[in-house]
Amino acid sequence: MKTRVRFTVNGDTIDTAIDVRATLLDFIREELRLTGTKKGCDHGQCGACTVLVDGKRSLSCLKFAASLEGRAVITIEGIGKPDALHPLQAAFIKHDAFQCGFCTSGQIMSALEVIGDPLANTCEAISEKMSGNLCRCGAYPNIVAAIMEVKSNGTV
Repeated sequence: MKTRVRFTVNGDTIDTAIDVRATLLDFIREELRLTGTKKGCDHGQCGACTVLVDGKRSLSCLKFAASLEGRAVITIEGIGKPDALHPLQAAFIKHDAFQCGFCTSGQIMSALEVIGDPLANTCEAISEKMSGNLCRCGAYPNIVAAIMEVKSNGTV
């Protein structure tokens, strides 16, 4: 069964019939061909599928696409371009905050919310706020350093 839904993804209006069982993750990857958002555990435990929905991080593998009527979704493709990186993307490169890169898009999308949190102002607080995003390579200190740099520079 399908339902008609209208919402935005990276500023583009989507007005389409969506299978009511389709997750946002599957819709983003399979219908929109935006493959930066990764399918990790598919159970909401790893954070690789993190996107922003109305400015708040959301696990796209747990959200039905049909529930997004009138909402705004931002994926990793919506925050920077190769020739104009978002400050977080640049900081991740500078601090080598990734190794295999699989978790990087989810880490960056979660970090977007964290940098706006006034209570996340220490390495410990940032680590706690980022705890829902797993990194199989263990780049956590570098991820926190990248986030701290962006927060301290106020470049967002």
